Amino acid sequence: MKWRFGSSLALIGIACSPPLLPGQENMPKDPITQKFMITAVDSLAPPAKTMPLYEGTIPNSKPTADEEGPSGFMQGIKNVSRPTLEALLPAKSKANGTAILLLPGGGYAGLSIAMELEGVASNLQDHGYAAFIVKYRLPSDKTMEEKSIGPLQDAQEAIRMVREHATEWKLDAKRIGVMGFSAGGHLAATVGTHFQKSYIDNADNVSLRPDFMILVYPVISMKLGVTDIGTRRSLLGEQPTEEQVHLFSNETQVTDRTPPTLLLHAADDQIVDVDNSVLFFEALRHHHVPVDMTIFHKGDHGFFPLARDDWEAMIFKWLEDNGWSKR
Repeated sequence: MKWRFGSSLALIGIACSPPLLPGQENMPKDPITQKFMITAVDSLAPPAKTMPLYEGTIPNSKPTADEEGPSGFMQGIKNVSRPTLEALLPAKSKANGTAILLLPGGGYAGLSIAMELEGVASNLQDHGYAAFIVKYRLPSDKTMEEKSIGPLQDAQEAIRMVREHATEWKLDAKRIGVMGFSAGGHLAATVGTHFQKSYIDNADNVSLRPDFMILVYPVISMKLGVTDIGTRRSLLGEQPTEEQVHLFSNETQVTDRTPPTLLLHAADDQIVDVDNSVLFFEALRHHHVPVDMTIFHKGDHGFFPLARDDWEAMIFKWLEDNGWSKR
């Protein structure tokens, strides 16, 4: 009798249930299990998707063979000449509508995507953010007409693409930020201070201004005595002009419209001097741009001595405090 009573309830529940969505035909027929399964599906992030950054011809490029390969340094890749965008969209039940473009470091000589970005991207995704890993081109006279603007073009195109697909990807086009590490921090800061000039084809005049910036042990300046000399050499060459140095020293490019910024750096950084972040903080402050900065006593370059959860928690707290985690 108990079994028959339970079966009757199940039949009534199924009769009253809404029709199944496509792809749910093989779910259990019991309505309670069905509801659980739908909830579970909504809590799973969709598979990551990698797409070319440009359709057709890549701007500012020379016709060369694809020589991309592993660099061996920080599990990185080198000779990137075919830029891509990898989309890690959050689960439907967690999504808050904010997107963050991730720009890896590597001194503009390589991209340390695996070491720096994969864990961060996964955590952002799990917290409801859409994470986009930008595999930008590395400056090269062999593959580019003007190597100093190649990475900036790719970062601008990534912002344009995400804004263009915001509705499709269920994002708020006014909540798109950038997060950069080391030389990727320089690129993120460049995007955030050079957005008024489009270095790409932008016929629809899509805004190229990021809504916020998160800069982690970033290179900011190209000036000798402050910059990382290897990063400067890779981007600008052995003997850059004063104009180039000024243009890509982002502390000199800050305006009142520069996006709100979070800076994280370590005082004992042996590769990128903490003065880079200090200079940018001062420039932002004097232009009344909201800025928060944490300088760790010890952490070196890469924050390897620090617990990842500790410094990443500061990022999530800042995002929450500034309203970027609101659904």
